[in-house]
Order: sequence, then C-alpha cells, then structure tokens
Amino acid sequence: MKSRKLSFVLAMLLVLMAVLSGCASKTEEASVIKIGAMGPETGDYSMYGISVVNGAKLAAKEINAAGGINGAQIEIVDYDSKGDKTEAVNAYNRMRDQDGVVAVVGGTFSGTTLAVKEIAVGDNMPVLSPTATNGEVTLDAPNVFRACYTDPYQGATAAVFAAENLGAKKAAVLYNIEDPYSEGLAVAFNEKFASLGTVTNYEGYTKNDADFRAILTKIAAEDPDVIFLPDYIAKVGVILSQIQELGLTMVPIGGDGWDGIEADYADVAEGAYFANHYAKTDDAPIVQNFIKAYEAEYGSTPNALAALAYDSAYIMAEAIQRAGSTEAQAIIDELNKTDRDCVAGHVKFDPNGDPIKSISMIQIVGGEHKLVAKVSGN
Repeated sequence: MKSRKLSFVLAMLLVLMAVLSGCASKTEEASVIKIGAMGPETGDYSMYGISVVNGAKLAAKEINAAGGINGAQIEIVDYDSKGDKTEAVNAYNRMRDQDGVVAVVGGTFSGTTLAVKEIAVGDNMPVLSPTATNGEVTLDAPNVFRACYTDPYQGATAAVFAAENLGAKKAAVLYNIEDPYSEGLAVAFNEKFASLGTVTNYEGYTKNDADFRAILTKIAAEDPDVIFLPDYIAKVGVILSQIQELGLTMVPIGGDGWDGIEADYADVAEGAYFANHYAKTDDAPIVQNFIKAYEAEYGSTPNALAALAYDSAYIMAEAIQRAGSTEAQAIIDELNKTDRDCVAGHVKFDPNGDPIKSISMIQIVGGEHKLVAKVSGN
C-alpha cells in the first residue's frame, strides 16, 4: 500500500515538474521580444547595413539596461540582405518563421524593402524602415512605416536648395536607372527644378557602368550650374572623381545616400552638397548623447542611417510597450500614435506612415560636414 502511495506521489511530482517546466519555458520565451533587422552587411554597400544594425542594437541595449519593454528584454535578430531582393525575402521569411520576430526594423534599401512589402502586408507584420525612402514603400500598406523622409520629398528639397540657396538657374540630372532610390530622387528633382529653372540634361546609367566621361562631357556642354547625382557612395565617388579629372565646374548635389562619402572621397567631394537626415554638429543633447554612445560602443562616428535605425528601434519599442502586447495590430495602432523627439528630428506619422520634416543640407568642407541650411521641399 505504502509503495503504491509512494508511486502515486512520485508520479504526481513528475507531472507537476513537467507543468512547471512548461510554464518556465513559456515565461522565458515571453521575457524576450524579438525584433528583426536587415540590410547589406557584406559587399560594396555593407557600411549601410552595418550602420542600421548597429544603430538598432545600440537602442536595444539602452532599452534593456533601463528595464526593457514592460520587463521583457529586446533581441535584435539581424540578417545580411546583401542588398539583394531575393536575399531580403529569404531573410524576412526566416525572421518570421524561424525566429518568431514580432516586428521588423528594415529594410535598409528601398529595393529590398519593396521586395518584402507585399509579403509583410499579407502577414500584417509591423514594419518600420529606418531608411527606405522610395515613395511606394508605404503606399497601400497600413502596417508599413518609415522614419526617413521620402524620395519625392528629398528630391524636391534638393531642387529648392539648388535654386534658392545656391542661385542655380540650370541643372543637370545623372542617375541610376536600375535603382528605385536613385530614380525616385531624380524624378522629383527634375519635376521641381523645372518649375524653378531649366533642366539641361536628364541622363541615366546602369549599375555596371564605370566610365562616365562621355556623358559628363555631354552634360558640361550645356553649362549647368549644378549636377544632381542621386546614388550611393560607391558609384557617386567614381563620378565625382571623373568630374574632377575632366576639370568640370558644375556643383555636385546629392541625396542621403552620400552620407559618409568623406571617408573615401573627401578630396573629390570637397565643396559638394547633399541632403541628410541629421547633422553631426547639431548641439541638441539627444543628438550629442547618441553620438557619444555610438562612438563608445563601436569606435566610429555614426552616419545618418545609424541614427535613423536607432530612432526606429526606440519608436518600435515604445509602440510595443504602449500596446502592452506583441499582437501585430495592437503594435500598428500604437505606431500610428507616435509623437516623439528623435535624433533625426521629431517623428509623427502622416496617414501613409511617412514623417514630414525639414531636411539638413550638408556641404563637405575640409573632409567634414558643414550644416548649410534646413530646407523644406513643400
């Protein structure tokens, strides 16, 4: 009889231990909130993806140190998209299916973000891209937001700056026809500047082009005051080098894809201007505290992409905390209520999920950023 009772007690203890073990497992899972991030972490454009991931991880570290989200710790799950649309889709699917992320801070480029957009819309996944500026990213996508200004807004602002601040009467445009980011800025600049002056040339090239001398000579023959070059550093650096080689005097202007160009191309970028999300020389405490924290963590000065990703991680975490839930629609509802100061400006989303804010126009002087003006493209 005693043996039977003992067996029963032992059996009940085993059942209780299993139940408690299961509860502990669920509690442990609930104590970590996973947020996805992706960008090119290898290849020619790795500086962009690494900056985004670093910015998001720094924000997560600070939030966790302050107690996390309602006591839960944030884990940033990042993947290398390699700047490739297929890789981006694969990364998103892994984050959703294998890692169990509840939201995504990404993608980094417009092309890769657009590649996952429809899947994310179908999943109703909360998505906040720090840096995807193409106008189509948030259209017809109530779950998709961005922390950066849009390509149309940025392109128009660059045109206003060229005409009103630089006094340009004639402008040329040279852009990458295979890249949504480059094309989006080019179209907007062209349309806006045409109402302010004369567009002398509207020329395109492909991602594999490396010799721009002939097309630059053609552009120079029209004697434009400025040339708008909306592309990323790897390509812009080559074009600027050939502008200098040919001795051309038109003033180069670019978009936020130029951020960091002084690292490798300071000499050929000297005197050029570009639109950016924030100025490193801004003395606002939120900006300077971020820069100090980033430099302490990574040993380098953060670019605008890092700042935007840092802002995005904070915005997403705040939305999850206010929602008191990791349920997708609850997070999306709270993202729509965002109203906060960030490193890259105050963020309050419009009905499309886009922030409208002034743009910092930067000039490269002595290899450093000089804030020239804050301009609105409206």
